Amino acid sequence: MDKDTLRQLLSQVQGGEIAIDEALKKIHDAPFEDLGFVKFDHHRHLRQGFPEVILGLGKTPTQVTEILKMVKSRNHPVLATRCSQEIWEKVSAEIPEAEYHELARCITLHRDKVKPVQGLGTVLVVSAGTGDLPVAEEAVITLEMLGSPVERLYDVGVAGIHRLFDNYQTIMSAQVLIVTAGMEGALASVIGGLVENPVIAVPTSVGYGASFNGLSALLGMLNSCSAGIGIVNIDNGFGAAFLANSINKLGKKG
Repeated sequence: MDKDTLRQLLSQVQGGEIAIDEALKKIHDAPFEDLGFVKFDHHRHLRQGFPEVILGLGKTPTQVTEILKMVKSRNHPVLATRCSQEIWEKVSAEIPEAEYHELARCITLHRDKVKPVQGLGTVLVVSAGTGDLPVAEEAVITLEMLGSPVERLYDVGVAGIHRLFDNYQTIMSAQVLIVTAGMEGALASVIGGLVENPVIAVPTSVGYGASFNGLSALLGMLNSCSAGIGIVNIDNGFGAAFLANSINKLGKKG
C-alpha cells in the first residue's frame, strides 16, 4: 500500500467514514486480493511502476468483469489485454466508463490517470502489413497506458521496401522500435541493419501454411544477422511494449 493510499485511509477513519476494523482489513488485503479464481496483485505498481495487467485470454466474461470492478476503485490506470467482444459486452454493461480498443482487443480504465513520463524519447511501433495491426495496436495501447510517447508506422513491409525508406527520418529518430512482422519476419532484420537504437521484434502468426502460425517468423528473427535485435514471443505486442517502455525510461533525459 503506497503512502497516498494510507493517508486516504487514515483520513477516512478520522472522518468516521469507515470503521477501524474495516481499515485494518484493507491494510491486510493490500498486497493482494483473493476472489477465489484470482489473487490480484495490488502491489505490482510499487514494484514495477504499473498495476497488474489483466489477461482476458482463458477467462470468462464474468471473471474479467469482476476483476475490473475490484480494481477500478484504486484509481490506477487499468489495462486488460486479449479481450473478446463477448468479454467487452459483459464489461461495458457493468462498467460504462470502460473503453474498448477493438483492433488491439484491449479494455482500459482510468486513461485520464496516466501520467506521461517526461523526458522520454519516442517508441515507434512498426508493422510489416495490415494483418499485423492487432499485435501492433496491442503494443501501442500498452505504451500509451505506461506513459511512453508512441508513434505508428504501418504497412511498410519488405515486399514494398520503398515505403519503408520513405519514412527513413521517422525510423532514425525513434528511441526504441517495435517491429511486428509475420511471413518470414524479414522487416526486423532490415530495420535492425539501419538503426543504432534498440529494436524489439515481434513475430506474428500472419502467413500461409509454411509460416506455422508465426514459427517461421520467430525463427527468422532469432537467426537475424542484424546485431542488437531482441525478440519476444509470437504475437506478444504487450510484452514488447513493456520492454520498450523499460528501455525508454533508462534513456530518460534530464
